[in-house]
Amino acid sequence: MAISFGAKLWLLHVLLSFVGPVFAGNFYRDVDITWGDGRASVADGGQVLALSLDKFSGSGFQSKDEYQFGRIDVQLKLVPGNSAGTVATLYMSSQGADHDEIDFEFLGNLTGEPYTLHTNVFAQGKGNREQQFHLWFDPAADFHTYSIVWNPQHIIFSVDGTPIRDFKNHEAAGVPFPTSQPMRVYGSLWDAEDWATQGGRVKTDWSQAPFAVSYKNYNADACVPSSSSSSSCGAASSSISWYNQELDSAEQGRMKWVQDNYMIYDYCKDVERFPQGMPAECSLP
Repeated sequence: MAISFGAKLWLLHVLLSFVGPVFAGNFYRDVDITWGDGRASVADGGQVLALSLDKFSGSGFQSKDEYQFGRIDVQLKLVPGNSAGTVATLYMSSQGADHDEIDFEFLGNLTGEPYTLHTNVFAQGKGNREQQFHLWFDPAADFHTYSIVWNPQHIIFSVDGTPIRDFKNHEAAGVPFPTSQPMRVYGSLWDAEDWATQGGRVKTDWSQAPFAVSYKNYNADACVPSSSSSSSCGAASSSISWYNQELDSAEQGRMKWVQDNYMIYDYCKDVERFPQGMPAECSLP
């Protein structure tokens, strides 16, 4: 049966009520600067957002929308030179004590030493799922793309299109997984000299301040919950490429290459930290 033009317009309206923007993002339109007292700014027609940090304060932003599953891509150029003590972030989070959270954190270091890329997943307020990496490039020399795919079965962390981590949904085995709480996207630059660099042994050199990090080409291809659907993408989900995305064999091979060569910490291998037994997901495929 043929569908009328009016019916097609109605169907498009329904789909867009569930699915967030699939076009290139704009920081003016898509985020709010939430703290920093003037230390954050947007330029280039909304394509670039800069955060700065001095001895008195850092700065940060959050997305205007909350998302219930999605693909988030943002390019970052990190603090160059002596970045010790500084932490730049790109993450998703809900609110409250039982919040869900998906983290990229970039821990600065002394000039010539590599950044530490820290990843973590919180579900129902429980975290402690850290994996850390050094990168195969200098993340302060140019912009690189950091991506989160969050769907009902996977959380996939990627760098320049290369997957580095895949946290799977093992709720059937009693492992909490973020499924029910909408999350916003956040970015921040702040001082964490008490722990960020070499366990806090190296402090922030404030003579190098202000420190700055730039975010570029923010894009959220994501489901924005409506009043009628707070937990899914609705009928549109079957047509969204990332909604059922999982790693194919080639992508699994690339992730293994990263983990074999650049992973510096994996909670699933820290037997001293879990003397009563490793978390359940560590023994699951």
